[in-house]
Amino acid sequence: MPTLVQSAFDFSAVDIRGAQQPLAQWRGKVLLIVNTASACGFTPQYAGLQALQARYGPQGFSVLAFPCNQFGAQEPGSAEDIAQFCTSRYATTFPLFAKVEVNGAHAHPLWHWLTQEASGLLGSHAIKWNFTKFLVGRDGQVLKRYPPQEKPEQIGPDIEMALQAPA
Repeated sequence: MPTLVQSAFDFSAVDIRGAQQPLAQWRGKVLLIVNTASACGFTPQYAGLQALQARYGPQGFSVLAFPCNQFGAQEPGSAEDIAQFCTSRYATTFPLFAKVEVNGAHAHPLWHWLTQEASGLLGSHAIKWNFTKFLVGRDGQVLKRYPPQEKPEQIGPDIEMALQAPA
């Protein structure tokens, strides 16, 4: 009998170094889960994501970045290339995962769940582009979905509200 998924913390994903990471290790934290790419017009959002991590991380928050090459082949590099790019260009300190698909038959189960929990523009469930963001509360439930053009700094007030909620 399949396990019933009740929250984001029921999933696991492979990190950029190839190790399986249960999302349960972030249980009780507020998460911003983002599909990223290194060669996208929205790539400078890495700086804003890192600013959120630096500002709210000590309060129980983390960005979780999932590179994706499904949109315009804008994440063609290897895991090593992606990790090097993020740390050297944007000094990221938040968790970076292995490249995933976020749409279609091979979508990572976490992303399939996220898109079912919070629809996008006009009720669409599919991810439309890189840097789509999902805010997940301390209880592991999706609080809000943000389109790629919504800058990380605009999400700060929602993160603050989520951080005030009990786990």
